[in-house]
Amino acid sequence: QVQLVESGGGSVQAGGSLRLSCAASGYTRSTYCMGWFRQAPGKEREGVAAIFRDGRVTYADSVKGRFTASQDNAKNTLYLQMNSLKPEDTAMYYCAARPPGWDCSTGYWNSEYEYTSWGRGTQVTVSS
Repeated sequence: QVQLVESGGGSVQAGGSLRLSCAASGYTRSTYCMGWFRQAPGKEREGVAAIFRDGRVTYADSVKGRFTASQDNAKNTLYLQMNSLKPEDTAMYYCAARPPGWDCSTGYWNSEYEYTSWGRGTQVTVSS
C-alpha cells in the first residue's frame, strides 16, 4: 500500500505563500489518482485539488487561481503551491491516494471516501 508523508506547513500572514510536499513510497505514480484535502477545526474534510493518472489537475473553486498542484515523478513527490493565502485557508492539509488502478472521478474527486491511503497531514495557519 502506498505510504504518504506531508511536509511544508507553517504559519504565514495573509497574502503569503507556502509549498506543501507529499512524499510517496510503494507506488508507481501513473497508477494512482492523487488528491489534496484540508480540514479546519469543526469542519468537514474538503477536497482542494486532484491529479488524474494522466497528469490533469482539477481544483476546488475556493482555491482556483491561487493554488497549483504538481508532481515530480522522479522524486515520487507531489506538491501544492499555495499563493495569496487567506485566513480561511487555515487547516490541516492532507494528501491522499485512490486504490491502485483507479483514476480520479470527475464528479467525486473531492470526496474523501474515494481515497483509501492518507498521510498524517501538515498544519497551515494563515493570520490576518
